[in-house]
Amino acid sequence: MVERRPWLDRLAHAVLIAGGAVIAFPLYVAFVASSQSSEQMHRVPMSLWPGTEFLANFKTVLLGAGDTTGSTAMGHMLWVTLVMALGVAWGKIAISMLSAYAIVYFRFPLRQTCFWLIFVTLMLPVEVRISPTYKIVADLGLLNSYGGLILPLIASATATFLFRQFFMTVPDELVEAARMDGAGPLRFLKDVLVPLSATNIAALFVIQFIYGWNQYLWPLLVTTDEAMYPIALGLKRSIGAGGDAAIEWQLVMATAVLTMVPPALVVLAMQRWFVKGLVDSEK
Repeated sequence: MVERRPWLDRLAHAVLIAGGAVIAFPLYVAFVASSQSSEQMHRVPMSLWPGTEFLANFKTVLLGAGDTTGSTAMGHMLWVTLVMALGVAWGKIAISMLSAYAIVYFRFPLRQTCFWLIFVTLMLPVEVRISPTYKIVADLGLLNSYGGLILPLIASATATFLFRQFFMTVPDELVEAARMDGAGPLRFLKDVLVPLSATNIAALFVIQFIYGWNQYLWPLLVTTDEAMYPIALGLKRSIGAGGDAAIEWQLVMATAVLTMVPPALVVLAMQRWFVKGLVDSEK
């Protein structure tokens, strides 16, 4: 019998609250700073109460009217980043599911060798193979395009491995029943495996969406046109675009808040599916 000790419960809650406060305080400061005017931002110490310029600052950032945000509106950069993140997430899921399906359900020479070759690419992230990847993208004329931003990032050995492990747990009786019903390979994938993989897809989508949203190094190399800048480049540019002029930190903080909102919404909207896809042991 486990003895309940109330003081341990109170201590655990106190530690959790303290940890949450430490994590949330910088986010709160960024939110407060995004609502203040330039004069309020330069006061020492800075006020920790929200200001009155919240809507004005976000309008300036989204429409690109501020000097430090440059000529391209952050609203357009958010759109570019959203397209890139969705393309990377769904591209990784589609390619990984098809490759795992082929490895598990098709018999062909060197099948396991192909899987291990895919798995070995975990040791070769984009940063390691960035020079040859850039040359290929440049030779194909994909610089300053959505294809150049998305295609080199959509292969995922981790997702392939996860789908392979799940497909291997699908009972053989289910495969035989689908075959007896006249289901071909594509119909079996679409009508049986995809619905069964819904929670796995949701978990991978959240992870890969955030991965695509936070990309900085690769877009920095393949984009020279401001119209194709993602929000990570826009945030860095908003800090350094002022030159010798004073940086408008209230606009920088507004951009930072905008950068955090979409990934947070995705996590909140798919939290239940995300957790279920990671811990579900009934499959």
